[in-house]
Amino acid sequence: MAAPLARTALRPAARLVAAPQRLFSSAAPRAAPKADADADGGPNDGTRGASAALEYKLSHRLRKLPPLPSLEPPTFDASEAVSNILYNTPPPSKQPFKRHILNTLVQNEPGVLSRVAGTLAARGFNIDSLVVCATEHRDLSRMCITLRGQDGVVEQMRRQLEDLVPVWAVLDYTDTSVIERELMLVKVSILGPEYFEDAHAGLAGAQSRPAPELVSERETDAELAAGAGGASHPPPLTPTEALRVKYDHMRSIVALAEQFKGNVVDISSTAVIIEVSGKTSRCDAFLKLVRPFGVLECARSGTMVLPRSPITSAWTGSEDMTEEERAEVDASLLPPG
Repeated sequence: MAAPLARTALRPAARLVAAPQRLFSSAAPRAAPKADADADGGPNDGTRGASAALEYKLSHRLRKLPPLPSLEPPTFDASEAVSNILYNTPPPSKQPFKRHILNTLVQNEPGVLSRVAGTLAARGFNIDSLVVCATEHRDLSRMCITLRGQDGVVEQMRRQLEDLVPVWAVLDYTDTSVIERELMLVKVSILGPEYFEDAHAGLAGAQSRPAPELVSERETDAELAAGAGGASHPPPLTPTEALRVKYDHMRSIVALAEQFKGNVVDISSTAVIIEVSGKTSRCDAFLKLVRPFGVLECARSGTMVLPRSPITSAWTGSEDMTEEERAEVDASLLPPG
């Protein structure tokens, strides 16, 4: 009787041991379809969100970053050194402020622009222009940021931007050969500077300060009026003369726009709208030239840049030579004497 009782006592234990085996064996086939779905390109393929940028930067940590520009401390004598230690005054940087262009590749999701702008504001930078647009990839957006600052400070800020989670990479195109373009729309008055100033004085409630370009014209008109002994105001024009003067102004504005490869996109009875595309300096020059006519409104898109593609050739021009190669001069090629 002892043997049957032992067998019956072992049967429940065998069942308990067999049950977990069935559970694990049944759980294994269920996990296989999930792995197959990820391998076939399921919903996680290409749309991983902001963590994708962080994984990309962690996997490319091996690339060596260039060292920060070194700032040479100024030389102090004893009294100046003591004053510096007492008042804890940091030495001022001698690096010049220059224009920097940063191209930022970020994740295409809400809230990225506010984080980038907050980082720049925390560092005390004033953004000259900021252009945000989608790229050829649906998960990427491109930010072109133009600002002014010192090289060392801008490089520190660039690395801080690159440490943000939704930021893939930040490229500095300051010293790179790039194609730079900016779109500008300008509404210019064709009635003349007198009507433009009167309209602005009526809107502001008081006479505004004239532009520097109009001071010389006013002084010339005042001298002519004083020499003639008449009133300072010119005589009223007939409708035909006013129409002729208005269209003379319009022809002058259109001629300026043609010199800058601009287009006239709208014409009204009092103003024209000119479209100009080019570098930032070119847009600034056109705006200065049309200011005497009276600029009613101006809208600018901001700077957009793309790096130039290199040209592969066996011939080396003077621009491709290094400073050491330019310094080396063959004495046999120099003229005699």
